[in-house]
Amino acid sequence: MTSPTTSAPRSSAPAPWPERHRRLYGALDRGAPLLAALALLLIWELACRLLAVPSYLLPTPSAIALSAVQVPLDSWLTHTWATLRVSLQGYALAVLIGIPLAVALANSRLLSRTLYPQLVIIQSTPIVAVAPIIVVVLGAGDAPRVVITFLITFFPIVVSTVTGLQATPPAMLELSRSLGASRLRAVRDIQLPFAVPYIFSALRISVTLAIIGAVVAEFVAAENGLGFFIAFSTSFFKVPQAFAALVVLVSLSLALFQLVSLTQRLVFPWSLPKTEK
Repeated sequence: MTSPTTSAPRSSAPAPWPERHRRLYGALDRGAPLLAALALLLIWELACRLLAVPSYLLPTPSAIALSAVQVPLDSWLTHTWATLRVSLQGYALAVLIGIPLAVALANSRLLSRTLYPQLVIIQSTPIVAVAPIIVVVLGAGDAPRVVITFLITFFPIVVSTVTGLQATPPAMLELSRSLGASRLRAVRDIQLPFAVPYIFSALRISVTLAIIGAVVAEFVAAENGLGFFIAFSTSFFKVPQAFAALVVLVSLSLALFQLVSLTQRLVFPWSLPKTEK
């Protein structure tokens, strides 16, 4: 006969290590973009120093930061505001014309078949090749730069908005017609709400393209602006200074992108995916 054996009581408390691992993983996940950027800058700095790369070919991040500090603040503000002003004007014009035109294209088969090919042709035309012609036609000033920015940002807004409007369930439109709703009310109360996620997706893309359009216009003809500043700096082989202006341009694009995303989050929170709420 075997004697009964006793086993040591097991603790019911959970092990602390898995929880610590999850917290550490969460912190690394949140800080991964910053860590990756810092690592890239460190590799860039070390590679340029060890390989003795001339600053007029590829400056180090420290040289770029030093050149940015050496430029007067008034000069930075003047050039930044010139680029931002043209970008916002062209972007606003694209929004004010693009969304109503998209509504018309989505609700008129004849208009869609007539204008859509023309829009594709305009989008397929290289803006860099057309920019000098626009400058000659419209003359100096902000007008040609605003038009160039408008042409770059216009097409994504129209295409994405049309796609969102056409994604409205046909049953909803049939129900609105059966209840006697006018076409204008159906667009306002049914189609546009369904298109809001598509519209903001296009707005986020176009706001970054607006910065690109302003810079392209400044390369062609301008007396100020970050694009002009880059062209002026590279003409005198001040490459670190040009890189500093490029950093400002990227910062502007990211700030405008986040501003559009914040607007959607505050004004249309229901249009966001569940993971972004």
